[in-house]
Amino acid sequence: MRIALDAMGGDRAPAVPVAGAVQAARLYGIEVPLVGRPEVIQAELAKHDTRGLSLPIVPASQVVEMTDHVDAVRARKDASMNVGARLVRRGEADGFVSAGHSGAVMAAALFNIGRIPGIKRPALGTVYPTIPGHCFVLDVGANTECTPLYLLQFALMGSIFMEKIYGLPRPTVALLSNGEEEDKGNLLVRQATPLLKASGLNFIGNAEGKDVPKGLADVIVTDGFSGNVLIKLSEGLVVALGLIIVNELKAGVVGKLALLLAVPGAILALPTLLLSLPALRRIVRRFYYAEFGGAHLLGVNGPVVVAHGRSNVKAIQNAIRVCKESVERDVVGTIREGVKDLPGGEWPQRASQYVDHI
Repeated sequence: MRIALDAMGGDRAPAVPVAGAVQAARLYGIEVPLVGRPEVIQAELAKHDTRGLSLPIVPASQVVEMTDHVDAVRARKDASMNVGARLVRRGEADGFVSAGHSGAVMAAALFNIGRIPGIKRPALGTVYPTIPGHCFVLDVGANTECTPLYLLQFALMGSIFMEKIYGLPRPTVALLSNGEEEDKGNLLVRQATPLLKASGLNFIGNAEGKDVPKGLADVIVTDGFSGNVLIKLSEGLVVALGLIIVNELKAGVVGKLALLLAVPGAILALPTLLLSLPALRRIVRRFYYAEFGGAHLLGVNGPVVVAHGRSNVKAIQNAIRVCKESVERDVVGTIREGVKDLPGGEWPQRASQYVDHI
């Protein structure tokens, strides 16, 4: 197993990507080729104990910075994300991970790996914590403008992902909308509905924003604009709620008194708190972005994971892990077969004709 890593991608590259690669290679027993400027990567590797680990350096003389325009991918042929994606295309790596500019990583994957035959647009999908467990939301930023056919294909790819990665037989699929009723939603949602109903997927209708964390569906399908707003709002809300609680406790005499009383109370309750630590850790892990690693770029002809630009070492390690799992469970191959066979091998053409008609 070889999962290539863009060692130059992300806000804290190369230190954080290299450290994450070292942890992943040690924990998962895989080879992690590090793509980027050799002298910089070697200097970071020297800070770690890499005995017995397979961390070869793949030279790349250029970098696409987080502030660059996506066009930089085409102009800088020897950029680390281009070189990493070419490793997958040539079979020299089984998957590719980058915490670089998400639009640029998608462009690099498209230019160097290409789309799965029949897929019109790749989609970024991410795991989203819910009350029952998790759902999968896509697209979360790759395509701000979509057609009904794109949403249909996103639904197929999301269903395959949840079946392969989470072992869910016939995952439920819902369209993100502003109402549960079938006649609600914008033109895109209303036109996508009949396609999803006729697709053979386990489509259950519309889901409002409040339904997503409740776990109404296993797969939530939307355009990249709405999906990105949903994800970013959720991330901000978790942080905001924590800060609001702390600020309210600090405010006023009653709040300060509560904080003072909480200290001796916490000491008395220490045995109970210690027993609760495993549960608290599980709660934190369900909401902590680093546990999910990154977003899967589904629809390209090889496993690609796009990690947060602000990723820490744990996030990079987990991004490599989820890419490894995608390879092991052949998510790309299953999507390739799913597009070809749903239904009767004529699905992409029939869906395109239907969309053109409406």
